[in-house]
Amino acid sequence: MKKLINAPEDVLVESLRGVAAAHPELSVDLENHVITRATPKAQGKVAVVSGGGSGHEPLHGGYVGTGMLDAAVAGEVFTSPTPDRVQVATQAVDRGAGVLHIVKNYTGDVLNFEMAAELASMEGIEVGTVVVDDDVAVQDSLYTAGRRGVGLTVLLEKLVGAAAEEGRDLASVVELAKRINGQGRSMGMALTSCTVPAAGKPTFDLPDDQMEIGIGIHGEPGRHREPLAPASDIARQLVEPILGDIDAAGPAIVMLNGMGATPLIELYLMYGEVAAILEKSGVQIARNLVGNYITSLDMAGCSVTVLKADDELLRLWDAPVVTPGLRWGA
Repeated sequence: MKKLINAPEDVLVESLRGVAAAHPELSVDLENHVITRATPKAQGKVAVVSGGGSGHEPLHGGYVGTGMLDAAVAGEVFTSPTPDRVQVATQAVDRGAGVLHIVKNYTGDVLNFEMAAELASMEGIEVGTVVVDDDVAVQDSLYTAGRRGVGLTVLLEKLVGAAAEEGRDLASVVELAKRINGQGRSMGMALTSCTVPAAGKPTFDLPDDQMEIGIGIHGEPGRHREPLAPASDIARQLVEPILGDIDAAGPAIVMLNGMGATPLIELYLMYGEVAAILEKSGVQIARNLVGNYITSLDMAGCSVTVLKADDELLRLWDAPVVTPGLRWGA
């Protein structure tokens, strides 16, 4: 294992210490592994909290800031944060109008955020929750009951964060989040496995001439394994299941996401292939992201997310955002 670390057991805290050093606009609680805005939003606005296991950076901590999250809770690598730490984050950012929890559909995340919401309600904090389950690859997996929460999480955090920044109430923010979850889908693939620092070896073995179609963000197995194919064929295998699951015709927000170790030259090549397929299928790409936004440590591969959009979502997308991971309009 070759990694830029000191000791596997210290990776998370030392990474958070680096975040604090690099971003004075953020406040980092090293004891509870919570990142918040150094300057809270105005009183009377809904706060937005997300989190999960580490190893998916810039998700979630990289999206704390104006126009997105108020707090992110980091678990150990690929491990859900504990309920008490989610509760600490919820209390820290509550501005009196309630808190939205954005939870990826992994069993540990769902259970721990649910317990944290119960703890918060005992403290008089109203919590709304959306569980993101956009992965069309598999119905159930090693970590989930139902579909996994993957790339759509990034787009949802941006859009819902903008709505909360506008001053919408908790009920309308929750309704928006659930609507976004219902009209976005994702699909991913891997060229290599990833290596969890504590394990010291790849999560699964993938020969050089093979690829895994339909992987999750923790190295879970996908739909199938097959010989490595040209990018045009890979793009088709990612897009067709998405279009088979939702009617995405019309305007859309599209993300071509790297899994952590794929160079941008390849990601842009893949985006060109994906865009061509979508446009031939009647999908009008109104906004896009290309890059590493939700990763799986050092995995090579990519994922595609397609979100059917309307004027409201495009307006929220264009709203200013100032975070380490996304920044525009400010």
